[in-house]
Amino acid sequence: MTPQEMVERALQLSGNDGCVVLVDEGSTANLRFAGNTLTTNGVARSARLTVISIAGQGVGVVSRAAVRDEQLADVVAAADAAARAARPAEDARPLVEAGEASPHWAEEVRPTDIGVFEGFAPALGEAFAAAEAGGRKLYGFAEHSLTSTFLGTSTGVRLRHDQPTGRLELNAKSGDLKRSAWTGVSTRDFADVDVAALGSTLAQRLEWAKTRVDLPAGRYETLLPPSAVADLMIYLVWSAGARDALDGRSVFARPGGGTRVGDQLATLPLSLSSDPGAAGIGCAPFVTAHSSGRESSVFDNGLPLGRTDWIRDGRLEALLQTRYSAELSGLPVTPAIDNLIMSGPAGGRAPSLEEMIASTERGLLLTCLWYIREVDPQTLLLTGLTRDGVYLVEHGEVVGEVNNFRFNESPVDLLGRITEVGAGAQTLPREWSDYFQRAIMPPVRVPDFNMSTVSQAS
Repeated sequence: MTPQEMVERALQLSGNDGCVVLVDEGSTANLRFAGNTLTTNGVARSARLTVISIAGQGVGVVSRAAVRDEQLADVVAAADAAARAARPAEDARPLVEAGEASPHWAEEVRPTDIGVFEGFAPALGEAFAAAEAGGRKLYGFAEHSLTSTFLGTSTGVRLRHDQPTGRLELNAKSGDLKRSAWTGVSTRDFADVDVAALGSTLAQRLEWAKTRVDLPAGRYETLLPPSAVADLMIYLVWSAGARDALDGRSVFARPGGGTRVGDQLATLPLSLSSDPGAAGIGCAPFVTAHSSGRESSVFDNGLPLGRTDWIRDGRLEALLQTRYSAELSGLPVTPAIDNLIMSGPAGGRAPSLEEMIASTERGLLLTCLWYIREVDPQTLLLTGLTRDGVYLVEHGEVVGEVNNFRFNESPVDLLGRITEVGAGAQTLPREWSDYFQRAIMPPVRVPDFNMSTVSQAS
């Protein structure tokens, strides 16, 4: 049974008032390497069926992996029974009405395969040779996935989205394994990955690390590269649920009630947005909710998504909203979107990270952040560690590597303290790359980033 046939058959089998069916067909190809040698490669396939049954205002959700044709009726029956036994759902709303079906709805699913690395693999081999000649070792992995999501509802919605996702993580170590540097990129198809340039960047960082400078904890002028900025801004948006703000449970709650939408968060005219049609980081242009939560609703499945400005010119414009929470807040419906873009002041040329380094009198240059955890939701205070290279910049030049730190910072508070924003680039968030990979972020300068303690992490 094809995914399309499974959707249609499940909708026919449901005997309740309404039904939503999601079928996710996934495939993954990967290369893994260590010590300048390819160690493994492989491909995998997956399939998941989610049936959302509606009886009155009750909802039953049953999700199963690798459902065989003869098991389909049992899955639908279980969802129907769960809906009839459920209490009324607070987010219950009429299902989204059918619009135009996806033009490629009926096309066959074409999975990714190891061939996606056809042009990338030889370049990786050349990077291995260059690293070996330079006394370095490369470790890491390249992974590509393609997920085809089919959404059908009893109101006639028939939508499909094919999502390619790729990432490369490279870690270089000195021959004695005492120095380490990391870089990573996200990509749709690996055709745009410049392995040689990444290898050269890692080689330069290992050279910087030959000089060691120990620094105490404190507040330092700090340059955060796009990867680190992405990790902080992704967590900001994940924490921007309208219901939590309305309930006074987040940094976006207004004292005395309501939300902080309309407040000025940044001194500079910074913008943070999501757009399903953004070049290079495109994502699903409609809601696909497998379950309901504080920021998602199964009743919103199929709702069209467009560009959303979360922050515009430094001002908070929107929070994560379902149709239900939008009725509570009186704000527009702005569901989550699976990418994120940050930009600085419009007009003029934004500096590169290298130019920002050159204009730094004394400060720190980070590589990435790691082990980020929330400390206080009321201020969105986060803690975490630096990793794989913190460098000291003096008089416009990197003069050595310093020890790692634990940091304590709120991304919301940081917005008001950023003094320079560089040119945006597609990047890979180091911490959240298992969950969120589509981001365009700039490097930023923070004059007083809080390195709260020295870390012994290497």
